[in-house]
Amino acid sequence: MEALKSSEAKGWNADKTALVVIDLQKGIASSGRPIAPHTVEEVVQNASKLVKAFTEKGAFVVLVRVSSLDGKDMLTPKTDMKMNPAQYAAGWDEFIPEIADTPNAHTITKRQWGAFYGTDLDLQLRRRGIDTIVLCGISTSIGVDTTAREAYQHGYHQVFVEDAMTATTQEEHDYVCQYIFPRIGQIRSSEEVALSLR
Repeated sequence: MEALKSSEAKGWNADKTALVVIDLQKGIASSGRPIAPHTVEEVVQNASKLVKAFTEKGAFVVLVRVSSLDGKDMLTPKTDMKMNPAQYAAGWDEFIPEIADTPNAHTITKRQWGAFYGTDLDLQLRRRGIDTIVLCGISTSIGVDTTAREAYQHGYHQVFVEDAMTATTQEEHDYVCQYIFPRIGQIRSSEEVALSLR
């Protein structure tokens, strides 16, 4: 493992840092869609390690899922890409078992890609004096990226856990990690984050 970056020499303060896990739910993690570069199993393993580390340190953990009441609360813009109507199987919005029973985790239900719009995420973070969020989940280029851009506009410091997220293609994942995330935060591995949380 590379030496930890000097900015983490003292580690991230667990009282000021939250872990935000994006869309690790049954209908997304078990969808069977192609993903890259990391497998679902790798993402789940690394995200679970982070959830455990944050919970043990008493840090704030937020589990985010996308769900719908009747389909009418979801966005349906006119697009050039043909989109098939979403089919919501029973239990598709339930968190995966590996993180579902995380003690004291705050859960967010969103109706779009980003976790800030129309939710109480910003409110809950600010009430706890949190200024830094650690992001992971599926997918890098949709839910994680959109939430990251919203967090940037809200003024949060951010850490992106590269090996605890994945996308539909490696090209999508790599583009966001190479050109977007370095402009708005820091990219680290799950091991680096877990070891640096103080």
